[in-house]
Amino acid sequence: MIKLRKWQRILPLILVFTIALISTAIFSSRVSAQTPPKTPIKTELRGIWLTNIDSDVIFSSKNITDAVNRLDKLNFNTIYPTVWQGGYTIHPSAVAKRVFGYLNDPTPALKGRDVLKEIITEAHKKGIAVIPWFEFGFMAPADSELARLHSDWLARRRDGSTIWKEGTHDRVWLSPFHPEVQKFIQELVVELVENYDLDGIQFDDHFGLPSEFGYEALTVLMYQKFIKQPPSDDARETFWIRWRADRINDFMARLFTAIKARKQKCIVSLSPNPLHFALPAHLQDWFTWERRGYIEEIILQVYRSDIKRFNQELEREEVKLAKVHIPTAIGILTGLRNKSVLLKQIQEQMQEVRKRNFAGVSFFFYESLSSWAKETPQERDSAMRNFFPTKIPRPSV
Repeated sequence: MIKLRKWQRILPLILVFTIALISTAIFSSRVSAQTPPKTPIKTELRGIWLTNIDSDVIFSSKNITDAVNRLDKLNFNTIYPTVWQGGYTIHPSAVAKRVFGYLNDPTPALKGRDVLKEIITEAHKKGIAVIPWFEFGFMAPADSELARLHSDWLARRRDGSTIWKEGTHDRVWLSPFHPEVQKFIQELVVELVENYDLDGIQFDDHFGLPSEFGYEALTVLMYQKFIKQPPSDDARETFWIRWRADRINDFMARLFTAIKARKQKCIVSLSPNPLHFALPAHLQDWFTWERRGYIEEIILQVYRSDIKRFNQELEREEVKLAKVHIPTAIGILTGLRNKSVLLKQIQEQMQEVRKRNFAGVSFFFYESLSSWAKETPQERDSAMRNFFPTKIPRPSV
């Protein structure tokens, strides 16, 4: 009887303990099934665009060394330096010299230097990839030597006008349908690939044409020969948009082949606008490029301050499809000279990108990592170190 009473007192405790263990096991299995434990990322694109506007970096060798050392300490792994901007090449180019008379940008601080070679040399010492950014694409300043000497290359609106306003600047566009324009652009690109130890080359939203253009005589003649009727007066008429976009698609295919023929390991990168704007507004059908293998890396420019709009762009179907096909990263705006971006916004956008398992990010642009901000440079650098606490390789393609 005494022993029985002891078991009677102990048994409920045993049952409670057993039930608790079983419940914990069931709960744990459910949690692990629903929310698998986070594993450390193995690769991440950590990029930065380097410009010659509103930035002093490229204008001295010391500045380049200092910038690369800083990026190395902040654990970046990719630099996208502009090489085709403002109607000039930043690097010495025999093609540019032959076509419009300038070996490179005539700014005195660049004279006699090969800035791209300097950037590549310093970056590669630190294991940082360099992918030159072909920034202006088919665009040029209206007063450039290129535009003056080759006025027959310029794209035109229905009324014959050529000027495109970019802020306060007058620009023109080279017709991407003109055989000589295509030859010039391809030669500029191939020259880069052949002459430099680069890791890739990047095109952006300027590698297309505003849809209001395309009415130059040669393009109209090509369209009439193909369609048997003149193009619509409505620049955004569906078939007229599609035909011009397809011609740019064809050129991109040839350009990709030419690049790979010279350097198979050269990454062909693109930093486009979202497709719902890029195609109808700039005839850039980058989704077709991605599907057909003409590009191997995408950094989608999502320069939105509103987090809901930012997330909407990340959730678009073509972005999701690209993400499972090739490394797809997100371009985040860190500020402009006349437009600061709060650190809180950058942090929030970084979280959303990582939450969706994108390949990484690239920041626009180097100078605004710390300049023109409400926070101090020290606070901004500290945040960058928190974003990228350790070194990590960029995704392979």
